[in-house]
This record gives sequence, structure tokens and C-alpha cells, in this order.
Amino acid sequence: MREYLLTLCITAAVTYLLTGPVRKFAIVAGAVPQVRARDVHREPTPRLGGIAMFFGLCAGLLVADHLSNLSAVFDNSNEPRALLSGAALIWLLGVLDDKFGVDALIKLGGQMIAAGVMVMQGLTILWLPVPGVGSVSITPWQGNLLTVALIVITINAVNFVDGLDGLAAGMVCIASGAFFLYAYRLWYGYGIEAAAPATLFSALLIGMCLGFLPHNMHPARIFMGDTGSMLIGLVLAAGAVSITGQVDPDRIAFSAGSLRSAVHTMVPVYMPIILPLTIIAIPLADLILAIVRRTWKGQSPFAADRGHLHHRLLEIGHSHSRAVLIMYFWSALISFGTVLYSVHSASQWIVFAVVAMSGIGLVLLLLPRFQPRTPRWAEGFVPPRYRRRRPAEGPAGEPVEGPAAGSALNPRADAPAEGRTPVAAGVAGVNGATALGTRSRLLDGRKAETSR
Repeated sequence: MREYLLTLCITAAVTYLLTGPVRKFAIVAGAVPQVRARDVHREPTPRLGGIAMFFGLCAGLLVADHLSNLSAVFDNSNEPRALLSGAALIWLLGVLDDKFGVDALIKLGGQMIAAGVMVMQGLTILWLPVPGVGSVSITPWQGNLLTVALIVITINAVNFVDGLDGLAAGMVCIASGAFFLYAYRLWYGYGIEAAAPATLFSALLIGMCLGFLPHNMHPARIFMGDTGSMLIGLVLAAGAVSITGQVDPDRIAFSAGSLRSAVHTMVPVYMPIILPLTIIAIPLADLILAIVRRTWKGQSPFAADRGHLHHRLLEIGHSHSRAVLIMYFWSALISFGTVLYSVHSASQWIVFAVVAMSGIGLVLLLLPRFQPRTPRWAEGFVPPRYRRRRPAEGPAGEPVEGPAAGSALNPRADAPAEGRTPVAAGVAGVNGATALGTRSRLLDGRKAETSR
């Protein structure tokens, strides 16, 4: 455990320290796109934060290779090298997309190539554990196709949810924490060495997200972009494939005493597709809803819009930070609830606790709809958000109704998203430009502009 924690801390430190210089590089390279109508941030913000995350991943793998216990993972398995190869390809694709823009179909093809490279190096599903049947062997072609599909789905699910400051990094960090506990229990509790690579991948992913989050929390000074979102999605998928397709359930049954006991003890092992889907349940739900919504309207599934779950939370009335925290809550509830149930599946109190926490989450989710209003005589003692709205008065002192009233009460309420005034992407207009010191020595305003 000490070596896993050391690897995690090294990965987080390298990612954190490199994010500042990467931000300067993104400004110089012009990777500061203008604010689009569907964006929720107000100022142009540099991208390419995934560059720092990738070098953090490389540093973590390098440190782990020189540790006494974790070096055995590299000696006994080719999966770390497969992960690094696929991560390098997906990282290069993300850099090109963040800087120049890549067509959606080309990007999908690149994701499949990166997944295929990982499969060719041995990171693939070998069998499917089926409840009541045991391990069912699948052909190499079936295993390869299933692995590529799972990796591509996970990459795009994480990419779709990356819409608010700190949202994707925080949710993946929470899911990786739950996955780390699950994988470590398999490796340490049951002595299954095949679970060691997935445990290492989870520790590296936690470090990547923790190191990037201080720069990405609202208001974000830098975005991870597709460079980072596709990268962390690929690492998360690699851990899921490693532990669900290569860990033999018969070993768990032997350690537990019987197959029946193993089913009760490690339920998700018999769900090789459901387990990774529960870890990324929220991003996956957002992905499915987006595809259904866009195809129903006759649009391309890759067409951008403002209908994602985080956009809907903002429309309900939640603030930016509260919307992110609500998504964190649901991600933690589903991922940790699944892992906890896999440990004590016979305990009914776990189900009751998850149901109770879900009820609390629904109340928090719908809280803006039931916001109380105080009597007029007490409005002076409460914050403005709890006061009743008064009609706006015109020049003659008469109440103003209709759109004019809405604009008088809240000038931003009726302003269409398309009417945003683009902010110059110069140094003074870049979000969080003063957080890392002066920029006058670095560049002028023209260099920070983007061609898109």
C-alpha cells in the first residue's frame, strides 16, 4: 500500500507542477478558443491540460517500475506497456483536436486505433464470468471486439461529461477511488496477482485527477480539453478491462470456499460489463441521453448542444459549484455503493442506505424548485434569493410586464446564449491570467488568439 500511495503522490505532484507551464504553453500556442454559445464559462480559457496529466502518468509508471513490489507488475504483465502505448496515441489525438479541431469520425477512428494497440499488446478480455455457469471462454475476435467497444464507450462517456469546471476530473477521481479499493481487495485479500495492474492503473488515475483539480476548479484557469478527458477515460477503461476480463473467478471461488460463497462475496466479478458501467454510470447515462436526444431531432450523435445533465442542473437553478457537487454526490453514491455491495452483498442495510442516500440526493437535486419565500415583513432579514420578486417600475412609476420586466429584475435572465459578446483571447482576457503571475514577458494579445 505504501508503494501505491507513493506512486499516487508522485503522479499528482508532477501533474500539479506541470499544469502551470502547460497553461503558458497553451496560451502561446493559441489553444485558447473563443467562448461558444453552448459554453458555460465567460472568458476564453486555455486548453491542453491533458499534456500535464499525460506526463504525470509517465512519471508514475516510471516510479512504479523502480519500486521493489510494484516492479513485479511490469515483469509479470505487459499491460502497463500496453496502457502507455494507447495513452500516447490518444494523447496525441487530443492535442491535435484541442489545437486544430478534428472531425468526430476521425476522432472515433483514432480512439479505436488506440484501443486496438492496447489489445495487440495483451490488454484484452479473455473470458466472461457468468453467474451459475462459471468462466465462459470467448474467441480472440470476440474478446478483442468487446474490449475495443468498452474502451471507446468509456472514453466518449468521460468526454461528454467534461462540461463544467472540475466535473470530469472530480467524477473520474471518485470512481477511481472506488475502483482502487475493489481491485486492491482482490489482489491483497485474495492473493490474485492478475488484479495488480488494475490497482496500479487506479492509483495513477487518482493522482492524475488530484494533481489537475486545483487548477481546474471553478473558476478554472485551464481546461483538460479532449487531451485530458480522452486520456483519463482510456486509463479508467484499461483498469476495468484488466480486472473484469483477466481475473479468473474460479480463483475467487477457491479462496471463498465455494462458488456460491464467491458469488455472494464478489458479485461484480460476475458482471464484467456492468461493473465498469456502474463506475461511470453518470457519464454513461449522459452519453446515452445525448445520443437519443440528438438522433430524435435528426442531428448527428456527435453534434454539440446544451442538453447535458450538467446543463440541466444549471437551468434548474443550481449554481456552477453546486451542480458539480451534486454530480460528485451521485458518482460517489453509485460507485462506492456498488463496491460496498460487492463486499457485503448479503447485508440488506447497504441497500437501505443507498436508497436513503438516493432520496437525499433527489431532494438536493430539486431544491431550487421548492425554494421557500419569506413574508414581506421579514424580507429585510433574509438573503435576496429568498425574497419575493417585485414588478419592475417604468419611468412613470408604473409596473413593467413582459420581457422588459424580466430584464429589469435579472438582466442576464433573458439574454440568449447566442448573444454573448466574444471576449478577446489576449492575456488580459484569458480566464485566471493573473493566477500564475504576469504575462507581459511571455506574449502579446495577438499570439493568444486562435484560428478557430
